[in-house]
Amino acid sequence: MKKRNLVYSTDQGRLCSECESPIDDCQCKTTQVIGNGKVLISLETKGRKGKGVTVIKGLPLNEEALKTLGKKLKTQCGTGGAVKEGQIEVQGDNRQKVKELLEKEGFPSKFSGG
Repeated sequence: MKKRNLVYSTDQGRLCSECESPIDDCQCKTTQVIGNGKVLISLETKGRKGKGVTVIKGLPLNEEALKTLGKKLKTQCGTGGAVKEGQIEVQGDNRQKVKELLEKEGFPSKFSGG
């Protein structure tokens, strides 16, 4: 059913790669990739009472794969965390360890923020 291999339209935003409908109105109901592929790792403390949380954004995975990878990263770092709104949160400042683990999994990444 692929026609033009279109993934973005200025009229409709992101489009499904299979049916070329807007992501929200996808006709084929395939599992949707959440991230844009530009993997960024940052440390956030805002709104967390000074506690640092390593946040991974932009992973080109669907929700289920994100949860699986999140669990693996949390286990490897020996901490807790969560998968929220298409991003993985790992408690503590584990940026370097997360970067190494992501690159082992085949996701080139960059640090973002200060």
